Amino acid sequence: MRIVLMGPPGAGKGTQSRRLAESTGMKHLSTGDMLRAEIAAGSELGLLAKGFMDKGDYVPDSNIIAMIQQYVSDPAGVLLDGFPRTLVQAESLDESFSAAGLPIDKVVHMSVDTDELVKRLSSRAVCKSCQTPYNLISDTPSKEGVCDKCGSDVIVRDDDKPEAVKNRMKIYEELTAPVLNYYKSRGNVIEIIANGTPDSVFEELTQAIGTGN
Repeated sequence: MRIVLMGPPGAGKGTQSRRLAESTGMKHLSTGDMLRAEIAAGSELGLLAKGFMDKGDYVPDSNIIAMIQQYVSDPAGVLLDGFPRTLVQAESLDESFSAAGLPIDKVVHMSVDTDELVKRLSSRAVCKSCQTPYNLISDTPSKEGVCDKCGSDVIVRDDDKPEAVKNRMKIYEELTAPVLNYYKSRGNVIEIIANGTPDSVFEELTQAIGTGN
């Protein structure tokens, strides 16, 4: 199965993608996590990406496409989290899947109220090393600022700070929302309301794609 998970910043795509990958064995492809790994490694792509991501901007399509294309034929299935974000990326992804004879099965759009998104993003933090997510209100590390799993620093990412968040919302509406219309024209978009708890959203998600009990 090949699934695209879409939604605005803070919708919970990463959380739900990780849970879905664990329960199904699908390959979870998070462009954000992949790019942050490149940044941590100090690679050429990482240095390029950091300048864009720190401002809340998108990394150029050509770099994202080259990074993601090598995984589209994974036999376990692919769960795309944070990609595609632009029409160019969506069209390129279709070309890659078509060349492999593998269509996109479902596109899930996670819809969340704006007030809830702002609340989520303003309280979000992550381990600098292992990328374990935290919530500064409801899911804080046992020791303030220190990851429970690996002991590294827990930080608020630059792209989750207020000015970057505002820019990310604006970019989402301008660039990513048209991608949703692109997929809707193909009739394979599933809408779910993702305002609830992670557990309730996961139950709705698994039922929507046919992997639930």
